[in-house]
Amino acid sequence: MEGSAGLKHKHLEFTLAAVSELSSQLVSSSSPTPVIARFISDDGVAELRFHQDSEFIDGFNVDLGTSQLFKLGPVQSLCVSESSDSNKEKSYSRGVTIQFRNEEESRDFHSTFEQWKKEDIIEGRHLPNGAISASESKFDNKIEPSSAKMYFHYYGQLLHQQNMLQDYVRTGSYYAAVIENRADFTGRVVVDVGAGSGILSLFAAQAGAKHVYAVEASEMAEYAHKLIAGNPTLGQRITVIKGKVEEVELPEKADIMISEPMGTLLVNERMLESYIIARDRFLVPNGKMFPSIGRIHMAPFSDEYLFVEIANKALFWQQQNYYGVDLTPLYGSAFQGYFSQPVVDAFDPRLLVSPPMCHVIDFNEIKEEDLYEIDIPLKFIASVGTRVHGLACWFDVLFNGSTVERWLTTAPGAPTTHWYQIRCVLSQPIYVMAGQEITGRLHMIAHNAQSYTIYLTLSAKMWGPGAEQGGILQTSSCKLDLKEPYYRMSQPQAYTMAQDQQPHLLLQAQDIPIHTEDLEETELLQQLSENSGAQLQ
Repeated sequence: MEGSAGLKHKHLEFTLAAVSELSSQLVSSSSPTPVIARFISDDGVAELRFHQDSEFIDGFNVDLGTSQLFKLGPVQSLCVSESSDSNKEKSYSRGVTIQFRNEEESRDFHSTFEQWKKEDIIEGRHLPNGAISASESKFDNKIEPSSAKMYFHYYGQLLHQQNMLQDYVRTGSYYAAVIENRADFTGRVVVDVGAGSGILSLFAAQAGAKHVYAVEASEMAEYAHKLIAGNPTLGQRITVIKGKVEEVELPEKADIMISEPMGTLLVNERMLESYIIARDRFLVPNGKMFPSIGRIHMAPFSDEYLFVEIANKALFWQQQNYYGVDLTPLYGSAFQGYFSQPVVDAFDPRLLVSPPMCHVIDFNEIKEEDLYEIDIPLKFIASVGTRVHGLACWFDVLFNGSTVERWLTTAPGAPTTHWYQIRCVLSQPIYVMAGQEITGRLHMIAHNAQSYTIYLTLSAKMWGPGAEQGGILQTSSCKLDLKEPYYRMSQPQAYTMAQDQQPHLLLQAQDIPIHTEDLEETELLQQLSENSGAQLQ
């Protein structure tokens, strides 16, 4: 049989012994002209029709998209079709009994039926522009409905779109990447994946795109319609399609895809998976992706102030007489709970303990399933002697244009974006000396709330007398939920000391008591404040 791309031109015939609708008169092939079962794609809709004497047998046509075929015996089968009443639960309203001449023809018929049904429904080739496939969505299968509802509600609001549009690093980088690479867009078909307000679609049209399909699943699609209609010179070449990229159908393949699928730590919200699915469904071979590569950068950091700030949050639970209630049984759980939140903020790059390493994700090559679990071995060489409080992460993406290559970065020290940076903080810091090797593992596992569970481990060999012989490792681990970060949102602190002076400050700060039974909470907070203040002088 031909490939599914040629479905609308295909037909296939089978000669039958007999065919009848349930409770109806049998139509037999004992007459000089046999009964013919013919698979046909009419206007893109795959059907099974029955003919005799070159005439169509009225009432016996079967829509493959809503039908099932069951074996009743070696040479007899039953084809049933779903009710057309969309308000009812799935039910089968009519059936056609098919009698074959032999078992081999029965097997061939069943195989052909299933193949045509798969091409017609699962691949959804017959659906008109913007229609939603009847097949089960990959998105719905892996994402919790409540999470998806909140996600699309969030991005369906103009205030959140405004927040992203006003990130001038983000928006300006996309604009420059598109306009500087007009050669990639001029006269080309473009798909905007997760179009939001439609701003990237308008950029593509400005760059001379032949046509842009802006796919957006949230209610923001209605606002995109308005914005694009308000720019008619560009809008006449843009079609807004409301729906998920996993489900909608387009009338043609795209030469180039553009999207902003990045979340915190690049992978949060799991939209990268939708970007990859759209690539497989809509992009021509060797088509371009804007962006085409993403990199997660990582480096250990030392930040005593952040560590104390997080640890102090749990001090509330050290009260032994809170309205007559002892809260201390929950202190340990609260302490670990605060350290299970990744910290999202902008930090001074001088807090980094070593040069960063990176993990590359090639959007042109990666499979969707590869993003379900990301395992990154870590290896660094400490530049200074200090306490390591965790792992700092950020990302960048590449727009690999034919004319200009442009990077969009969220690195510390670069202009701040709405993504900021992210830090995974260990509840038990580790000590390192300058030149010492730090090893570990960053293991991220996707979950159905559109995010990841993070497992971080950092290790370093002990130093001092006998360390060379013993090789004792100090190891610290933590488990974090990328879905529930601590949005610190502070701007980088103005550190006046040089990097090589920081270890002395940190060694002084590390003696700040976090746990104590001798001081009341107010006295402890006062002492912490005094110690911190002394360091800033």
